[in-house]
Amino acid sequence: MTRRPTHPGNVFLEDVMKPLNLTVTDAARMLGVSRKALSEFVNEKASLSPEMAIRISKATNTSPESWMNMQQKLTLWIAQQNEPSNVIPFPLDAVKEDNEISKSGLVE
Repeated sequence: MTRRPTHPGNVFLEDVMKPLNLTVTDAARMLGVSRKALSEFVNEKASLSPEMAIRISKATNTSPESWMNMQQKLTLWIAQQNEPSNVIPFPLDAVKEDNEISKSGLVE
């Protein structure tokens, strides 16, 4: 994936709060969270927590998994921008051969 995935806070702001004319204060009250916590989330200063995903899913009749998937895609994309260069691949051919031998019953 080359394009940065959309932050779930932006999706919540644009697709839920704005169409419903909800302020951060009102939405935070309805979600049962602090205004600061919601503000940091919708302004992309904080990641989506599992707890917030559950609250949003209950308020919007959506699944918490759909919200967490958005966060996971973004988090992974960010990590991939700084992939480590010092990782040495495991010799997977040797592992595969060992597994085939043990499955055949030749090794206990």
